[in-house]
Amino acid sequence: MNANCPQRIYVAGHRGMVGSAIVRRLLAQGISDTQIITRTHAELDLIDQAAVRAFFTEECPDQVYLAAAKVGGIHANNTFPAEFIYENLLIQANIIEAAYRNGVKKLLALGSSCIYPKLAPQPMAEETLLSGQLEPTNEPYAVAKIAGIKLCESYNRQYGTDYRSVMPTNLYGPGDNYHPENSHVIPALIRRFHEARIAGTPEVVIWGTGKPRREFLFVDDMAAACVYIMNLQEGIYQQYTQPMLSHINVGYGEDVSIAELAQTIADTVGYTGRVAYDVNQPDGAPRKLMDSGRLRNLGWRPTISLVEGLAQTYKSFLSQEELRCA
Repeated sequence: MNANCPQRIYVAGHRGMVGSAIVRRLLAQGISDTQIITRTHAELDLIDQAAVRAFFTEECPDQVYLAAAKVGGIHANNTFPAEFIYENLLIQANIIEAAYRNGVKKLLALGSSCIYPKLAPQPMAEETLLSGQLEPTNEPYAVAKIAGIKLCESYNRQYGTDYRSVMPTNLYGPGDNYHPENSHVIPALIRRFHEARIAGTPEVVIWGTGKPRREFLFVDDMAAACVYIMNLQEGIYQQYTQPMLSHINVGYGEDVSIAELAQTIADTVGYTGRVAYDVNQPDGAPRKLMDSGRLRNLGWRPTISLVEGLAQTYKSFLSQEELRCA
């Protein structure tokens, strides 16, 4: 990059929850010599290899945040397994190959904690990758995300690029998907408790036993971690990683049971009815807690608690509902 030219940063998936948070973080830094490049799906189909290559040739970004993905909860993963593996494989392969072809030296790819084995020792360390069977309900998505890690590592090893991967725990926050069937647990529960409160429904039934434990990270904390990791000096990043084990976990450091989460969301929304559990529905993995020791050793920690984050998320949900109903 010419020292006199602004740095051009492409955020793939800028309309998604994570991508939009990364854009907010970059803008908040107020760096005058930075240009943020974005494209909507209508403007650029990331599954179209030729279109992606043409975009990179034209725009010549210096950095890439790969936050674009097809995502969803247990129901969506079970219903559309072929779409989840196919689309995510193509998005990652097209962007990473086009980035290399056009001289992009720094790229950060976002994955998921579901890459780890279903029964991985807790908390899940980076070293447990590929050490056991994946959770069947989201295996296609997990395989695609593992492939993304290995794409980055393989390009680094063969071509000398600096492509990094981060594996976030369960994320939530402004811009989430609140679809009643295809959303993750926090936005799904926010919608259900909100609608139950409005309708005066005496009981809300949650899938599973409520016993599984999950870790949740507010999306703006995730964005801050992404920018922090992207801007680490290459030597420091390599000091804490390995060429074929280079991804970094990004977690909050604590987990809660689904039952505890549900009650906290009910309190946040103001729902006072009964919370029941349908034990005939799947639980998923019994526990998912990330070992974020690598990132802590690199000097970064989250700042937003679950209670504070849920309050901000519900406020964002209400704003979306007002716009939808206007």
